[in-house]
Amino acid sequence: MRKAIFIFSILICALNANGLYKDFKTNILSISGNRATIKNSKDIVVGSSGIVIHKFGNNTSSIIARVDVIDKSGDKATLEFHTYKALKQAALPIPGIAPKVGDKVILNYMYDRALIVAPNYKIYSEITKHFKNITWIHPDVAGAYLAEHYRPNPDRKVFQKICKQNVASLIFFALNNEAVFVDCNNFKIVKRLKGGRVKNAQLPFYTRIKGIDTSWFSFSSKKMDSYSNYYKKLINR
Repeated sequence: MRKAIFIFSILICALNANGLYKDFKTNILSISGNRATIKNSKDIVVGSSGIVIHKFGNNTSSIIARVDVIDKSGDKATLEFHTYKALKQAALPIPGIAPKVGDKVILNYMYDRALIVAPNYKIYSEITKHFKNITWIHPDVAGAYLAEHYRPNPDRKVFQKICKQNVASLIFFALNNEAVFVDCNNFKIVKRLKGGRVKNAQLPFYTRIKGIDTSWFSFSSKKMDSYSNYYKKLINR
């Protein structure tokens, strides 16, 4: 276990120095259908997400769309538009304004807040201590949600709901022999790291919340049979 934690520490320090999770701001250069191009940069990561901000004539602005980076080639990067639902309210309409050339794009949006899925307290503690530029949503928050909804086997939709409730855009998965940062909006891997062996894994992940049980009334509620294999399939499917 000590060896595994040490390997995670080295990788975390190196990634932290790269500043991958800082906001990247630019403007839309062209639009074709539900896609747009922006100027390429080494700070743009394929799979990452962001937002489009439109300025109105009365000196106000609003988020009108979400974007995913789907390609980088030469001096251009390609984005794909999606409906922005993070601030969706039943009493408020979704903005009916399409993105336009010149609108501001902010990539890596809310990448400074993340959920963490770790197999035990030691690895959880090691990760959170080294990523000082990230505000970590405590696993007890996610654990409480799973207990309330009888979901000891969280799927993508469950994680996305927890991300939305806690205004987070990343999930860190510490797995056997690797660790990955996943964008919570699209579940694309934005960073893959080598790691050590995982031992003594708590299911569904490290949390102090007890009683994350199944429900006889729900077909989607069942126990996980393994830690790393379950999450690797969830991420890579």
